[in-house]
Amino acid sequence: MTAFWESADFDEHERVELVHDRASGLTAIIAIHSSHLGPGAGGTRFWHYPDPEMAMRDALRLSRGMSYKNAMAGLPMGGGKGVILANPARDKTPAMMTAYGRAIEALGGAYIAAEDVGMTEPDMASIAAQTSFVTGLPAEKAGEQGGDPGPYTSHGVFLGVREAVRVGLGKTSLSGVHVAIQGTGSVGGGLARHLAAAGARLTLADIDKARAARLAEELGATAVPAEAIMQVECDVFSPCALGAIFDDESIAALRAPVVAGGANNQLARPEHGDALMQRGILYAPDYVINAGGIIAVTYEYLAQRDGTARDVSRIEASIAGIPERLTAIWERSRSEGTAPSRIADAMAQKLIGRD
Repeated sequence: MTAFWESADFDEHERVELVHDRASGLTAIIAIHSSHLGPGAGGTRFWHYPDPEMAMRDALRLSRGMSYKNAMAGLPMGGGKGVILANPARDKTPAMMTAYGRAIEALGGAYIAAEDVGMTEPDMASIAAQTSFVTGLPAEKAGEQGGDPGPYTSHGVFLGVREAVRVGLGKTSLSGVHVAIQGTGSVGGGLARHLAAAGARLTLADIDKARAARLAEELGATAVPAEAIMQVECDVFSPCALGAIFDDESIAALRAPVVAGGANNQLARPEHGDALMQRGILYAPDYVINAGGIIAVTYEYLAQRDGTARDVSRIEASIAGIPERLTAIWERSRSEGTAPSRIADAMAQKLIGRD
């Protein structure tokens, strides 16, 4: 196994912790990329990785993405990520969550955990029984409008898709715009409902075929197999599942002039942002368009910490700024002839003092 600090995904991370608790069976990685703007904040992912190196790669890439996401959203947080390695059956126990909460507490506030793929509100409550350095709690624990950040993420992605359609397609309405959504979970499903309400035509796919089929029936959309969604001819391709989906082969097969979706780390490598631009595809940098969830849970956490009411108007205003932030990136991309992903990275690196 390659040492993580020799990996191409290691980016001067400040701290990488391997956590193992024999009694509960917990094995986890907590990676903190930058604390320049504040404690490393980001979701915890529960996933089965056939190869442990894939788990480390996810932790490194996702924590860096959180540094960039939090910086670009103007949040007083650095970038961190937790990855819990599930067994093949993806069994999860309260004891594992309790052990994970103790591990977070031992870091003394260096990492603020939130909910991500494979985690639930009850999981976050179990973690919170061991540490205060956690957010995204059930509403009864966090106050009104706490809990799953997915709806905030999907709303922000919807605003970003609408702006991408305006900039990339020259359309001021989503009526009749064909959007292909990869992933119909909390974020993708919420996005689909927003788009359907705005009159968009939808094609949906998910590794859970039944879930995609149910949502398609609900919204009058079309469901296709998960392996076919990236080849659907459409106006907007919206990835809302796992990352690293854009590589040489998949970009060559894309049949959409716009890519805008909620998945993290969509580009397999940085050069794939260049490849999208070379094909004339407008790309919405993922950590800018999908920041709604971390915006919401950050203000939840700050309110918990300070013993104050969460400022919902401030959350809504910050999420409403996502289109403006995207447009600034696209305008600079056009003027400099540089891919939007490169522009966004440069802007974020400057904000965290790494330019």
